[in-house]
Amino acid sequence: MAVIEKIRVKLGVLITVLIAIALLSFILDPTTLQTAFSFMSSKNKVGEIGGKGIDYTEFQKRVDYYTAITQMANGSSATTEEQNIAIQNMAWQSYLDQMLFIKNARNAGVNVGEDEILDLVIGDMVSPLISGNPIFMDENGVFSPERVRDFISQMNQDPSGNLRIYWDFLQDRIQDQQYYTKYYSLFTASDFMNPLMLAEAIEENNVTSNVDFVMVPFGIADSSITVSESEISNYYSSHKKNYRQNASRDIQYVVFEVVPSESDINYASDAIEAVYPEFGTTENMKNFLMRNSDEPFNPYYFEEGELASVSPVFDEYAFGEGNAEVSEIIDVNNRFMAARVVDVRNMSDSAYVQHVLLQGADEALADSLLSVISSGKNTLANVAMAYSADQSMGEVEKGDIGWMTQYRMIPGMESVLYAQINKPFILKTDYGTHIVNVKERTKSKLKKQVAILVKEAVASKETFNDFYAKANAIAAKSEGKYELYTQACQEAGLFPLTANRVEESSRQLGTYNNTKEVTRWAFDAKVGEVSPIITVDNEYFFVAALTGIHKEGYAPLDDVRSSIEMILKNQKLADKKVAEVAEKISGATSMDQIARILETSVSSRDGIAFSSVTRQQGFDPAFIGAVSGAPEGQITGPVKGNLGVYVFVVKSRDTGAFYTEDDARSREEMMTQYTLNTVLPVMMEEADVKDNRARFY
Repeated sequence: MAVIEKIRVKLGVLITVLIAIALLSFILDPTTLQTAFSFMSSKNKVGEIGGKGIDYTEFQKRVDYYTAITQMANGSSATTEEQNIAIQNMAWQSYLDQMLFIKNARNAGVNVGEDEILDLVIGDMVSPLISGNPIFMDENGVFSPERVRDFISQMNQDPSGNLRIYWDFLQDRIQDQQYYTKYYSLFTASDFMNPLMLAEAIEENNVTSNVDFVMVPFGIADSSITVSESEISNYYSSHKKNYRQNASRDIQYVVFEVVPSESDINYASDAIEAVYPEFGTTENMKNFLMRNSDEPFNPYYFEEGELASVSPVFDEYAFGEGNAEVSEIIDVNNRFMAARVVDVRNMSDSAYVQHVLLQGADEALADSLLSVISSGKNTLANVAMAYSADQSMGEVEKGDIGWMTQYRMIPGMESVLYAQINKPFILKTDYGTHIVNVKERTKSKLKKQVAILVKEAVASKETFNDFYAKANAIAAKSEGKYELYTQACQEAGLFPLTANRVEESSRQLGTYNNTKEVTRWAFDAKVGEVSPIITVDNEYFFVAALTGIHKEGYAPLDDVRSSIEMILKNQKLADKKVAEVAEKISGATSMDQIARILETSVSSRDGIAFSSVTRQQGFDPAFIGAVSGAPEGQITGPVKGNLGVYVFVVKSRDTGAFYTEDDARSREEMMTQYTLNTVLPVMMEEADVKDNRARFY
């Protein structure tokens, strides 16, 4: 009965909702109702490609997949913020590839077959995704097909399935990359420069001009230059594509950075002074630092110069001529530190290591197996194959670990960096008992293990609360209203910072990073609203005000009127200057005469070439173009440039050989690359791609 009652209740709720929707359909017109449902559904859409929405749940599954791939590749179960952003970009790119690029490539007749993928994986044309992958490289960093075969063999025996997942990922990436390669080849093959075109390009760009010229700057438009409303409107209509914009917000904000107070700094200073004497005498440094330092013991051995990255004082203490037991206490940005040398060794940077790992009952065999190997009765590789618990494929043969350094070290095996070469010995680690042989070591150096005691001044709870109270005072006095916010800031002597046109994907305001929560608030707020306190990195308190909203699409005319007005005034000013100069120099027969009339001087420049504007630094491109096409020995102008009005004469021209066939082909390749870089953006524009990830991440 209870179950039936629950069904009745649920049906009752459902019927109520259906009746409400039916009633709404009488009150609202169909378009309004459709818009409402569209809004509700779009709230869960991460994006849209070609009119098809990408659901957040499905997108997150793909993010989880790429997260797992990243963790497998890095050998870590954690990801950084930068990696998370890269993973989200990978997931989004995969949708663009599948729903847009590959679809268009197939429509153009491009296809990638199974045999082709096989050849790219283990055939004669191995993909860089395989050949450049460290997993498939030998000890010399060279691609090894044998490593690929070993991986595939291990993949089929991997109970976790992780190797299979990674392999499938590589094949998918190779397939996508091949679609890009083939589709792009349609463009590169069509971008052809025949011998005639090549010769013409070389000839045109090897001619330089030697010029005398005068230039009259445009100056600044005054009140005599006017622009009508109709001119502004016409310019806006004809250049509207230049005013397309993404959705953005204008924000004002004040920031309270939580920094240690003087009391906090003194507390840290007193704390290190209190334990400093014991630091110089303790025999158990690891345990001492665990109890008394903000950083644990680092077993790394430093060579001379390396400690300078921590502090030059410490490097001088450890490797200088002094013999102090412990360094002085230093203060680096309220970070109090002292150093002490705890060990000195002559050791190598790296060692090539072999081992036999014995675990459980087999550990009792260590001495006898060591004797067998040391006497030469059997090789370490054969013993490793028969007894070692580590049966992974070695660098060259069974038992090989490879090159080990302080950064790439099995914990407990640090002694291999100073052990005798080719003299096997027994070593115990957390993994078991090892029979270890150092096959080769790099040259030994003097290195010192240096313990560093650290006490960093951090903001106390009281300091944290003080800054929070200051931010709260602004937020409380504002009462969510911009007028009160401005008044509260003035009373506190604060000057709000401004961030205009902040897009939804922005994670930075000014010099402050990780401000995504501020941006998210701004996109949910109305103009004139003031935020509550927004905490960033538990270190900054923001109080923000929304001062403007810019919707996605074309910027309204009112938003760009002033800039259009300036453009039109400058154009009219330029035309006016050209007319004035033309009138003044009418009848002039020499450049000196023209210079006197225009109250300026004649300048000269040799070697002006049309080949590249960048070679003529500081010159107006319009001037360079005019010079390249002007007749020799004839006064030309006035020419309207981008910076001013030019009058010039080409005195002579020279033909050189500085612009070569390689230059011409290089320029053509650059233009082709530019074309390729625009392919996907053009596809995205055509498909009206909407990226809403910023709402969720």
